[in-house]
Amino acid sequence: GRSRYWDVSFADRHQGSAAALEEELADLLRRSVRSRMAADVPIGAFLSGGVDSSTVVAFMTEASSKAAVPTCAVGFVDASADETAHAELIARRFATDHRTRILSPDDNPLIDQLAAQFDEPLADPSTPAIYQACALAREQMTVALSGDGADEAFGGYRRHLVQHRQERIRALLPSFIRRPGPDGAEAYAAAIGVTAPAIRQRLWVSDARTALGGYRAEERYIKAMQGAPARDAVDRAQYADLRIALPGDILTRMDRLSMAVGLEAREPLLDHRLVAFAARLPVSLRFRGGTGKYLMKKAMERHLPPSILYRPQMGMATPVAAWFRGQLAEAARALAGGSALARTGWFDMPRIARIAEQHRAGLADHGQLLWQLLMLDRALKRLFRLA
Repeated sequence: GRSRYWDVSFADRHQGSAAALEEELADLLRRSVRSRMAADVPIGAFLSGGVDSSTVVAFMTEASSKAAVPTCAVGFVDASADETAHAELIARRFATDHRTRILSPDDNPLIDQLAAQFDEPLADPSTPAIYQACALAREQMTVALSGDGADEAFGGYRRHLVQHRQERIRALLPSFIRRPGPDGAEAYAAAIGVTAPAIRQRLWVSDARTALGGYRAEERYIKAMQGAPARDAVDRAQYADLRIALPGDILTRMDRLSMAVGLEAREPLLDHRLVAFAARLPVSLRFRGGTGKYLMKKAMERHLPPSILYRPQMGMATPVAAWFRGQLAEAARALAGGSALARTGWFDMPRIARIAEQHRAGLADHGQLLWQLLMLDRALKRLFRLA
């Protein structure tokens, strides 16, 4: 039988001062990046201008004293989702050979090509941007270092901070009040989902609901959190992210989309020594003053400006909501007609038609849900030949 030879444990805590841990972390980050720079082909990095990719670029620059590190960024015409100015700031600071590509709403978001790259339905809305970033990187380099994994390992997502705060409040409540509310695992599983369970339930026709037999996607998360080698609610959340969301989404999208253009992506911030170190950090060194990844940011203060370290996290925010009111409005409307989705017989198609129409009219924001439905439709066509 198969046995797992390694797992990350949140069950122990580091002893030692914050200053000593900060030094150790800076050293681990440096070594994680350096050990992934061995290549006899052009090597560079994705640079979004966030803490993680900027950290990778800082240590790459330090290690490659000779030539400028090639970096690349993808932005959107929609300025609210555009991070390219932050990326340029870092590129100037480290004198990288930086290129930017802006995705405009007129670019066909490559939906069919995207669906074809995955062997499974995958509805992460950042995939168009990542695909373009990989294509742009491939023009300059054969190997690209990425900043994935640090949010999961160090507690960088807003939902981690919320979980941490809610658990502190739950602990203060008398037990008879605590019992009626959702427990920590239940609340976190709901927070990580894109579409709330109640909305998902209403999308099925009654036969499909019967066939599902009470199946809930959230159960996997809840089980992972309950069985986690952990001390604290936020440990459990991060552990489940490392076991489920990271391999199932974040790494899947990078792996498939980099390989689709012949690029090798490497993930220095997922060095197992670094992740094991992060999992033993006291919660007070992960979250402080409304910010996550506290010790990592502190360790990078001598390398990166505060405007990068302490600005709100954005993530790859694809403006899908705007797309479904613009050049994808027709695609959303077509879902309710003779689509592969309709032919499954699983879905309440009049309801989906109303959702698409409400969104197009600006009465509601169903952008993420429509993206999920559209990607499922394309996967049914491309993978399951339900044409």
